[in-house]
Amino acid sequence: MRWHWRTTMEYNRTRDILDVMQFLGLRNIKTALMYTQLISFATDEYTCRVAKDVEEAKALIESGFDYVTEIGG
Repeated sequence: MRWHWRTTMEYNRTRDILDVMQFLGLRNIKTALMYTQLISFATDEYTCRVAKDVEEAKALIESGFDYVTEIGG
């Protein structure tokens, strides 16, 4: 079950099944899909955060948020 969790987290982070295949050292995409079966995209719910400085941005990115854009330089 540990591989399922780690693989699920990797797929959730990258949304890239080819990256997951490389992460696991697999050659068959069906096997990678089997390990990522725990992911559910039934909802389009997102969480948005705004960083006030570089340190906050770094902390958000390290915790799994995507850097999307910048406003005003």
